[in-house]
Amino acid sequence: MNNRIHRAFENGKAFIPFLTCGDPDLETTEKLVYAMEEAGADLIELGIPFSDPTAEGPVIQEANVRALSGGVTTDKIFDMVIRIRNNSDIPMVFMTYANVVFSYGTERFIARAAEIGMDGLILPDVPFEEKDEFDEVCRRYGLDLISLVAPTSNERILEIARNAEGFVYCVSSLGVTGVRSRITTDIGAMVRLVKQAKDIPCAVGFGISTPEQAHEIAQKSDGAIVGSAIVRLCAAYGRECVPYVKEYVKSMKDAVRE
Repeated sequence: MNNRIHRAFENGKAFIPFLTCGDPDLETTEKLVYAMEEAGADLIELGIPFSDPTAEGPVIQEANVRALSGGVTTDKIFDMVIRIRNNSDIPMVFMTYANVVFSYGTERFIARAAEIGMDGLILPDVPFEEKDEFDEVCRRYGLDLISLVAPTSNERILEIARNAEGFVYCVSSLGVTGVRSRITTDIGAMVRLVKQAKDIPCAVGFGISTPEQAHEIAQKSDGAIVGSAIVRLCAAYGRECVPYVKEYVKSMKDAVRE
């Protein structure tokens, strides 16, 4: 496991916020990273925008459109990460889609991400059976390829977990990302299956938006991941979103810590 990712889970339950890079602009994204770290975030997911983000609900889809319309590119995001790494050592992983990596060049993308100080990579559209071509390169450069397990993965969870690196991303609900009023999946059972296969942290995402949900999820796992609720604040407040996101992240970190 990457040392920084390991550190994210060392001091109790982790809170992991997600941002779409470049929404509303990269300058604000950089400020948000620092603000979220100050508010207690343990690891940050940086979304590289893609024109067809199949795992995302409308909130993050729209953020992808805004970011791409604003001229965000993978290279500009890499440059932002270099600036962040001059000021912060917080664990960070990229979340994007296979096409983004392919079009950049798989080895070139992964080598560059590792070189600038990223810790891991999440590719939600790459099934377990097809991950080897990415995983092999990630291992070579010391980047953790984060595995996802879904509520439908039962017979596959053990196999996925045995091969997992960094942490396991437990998908709480079927369908796309987005805020949900209730999470009905048996998270505890998913986490127990993962731990049965490998001693690796399990963080839960998709649908978590309130401190109450985050607290409940943290009782059954090693941490909570939140994207849409944060991206919604970025959409509502634009360049003025930083204090609102910081306050929200603090409330969510406090909830998982309880």
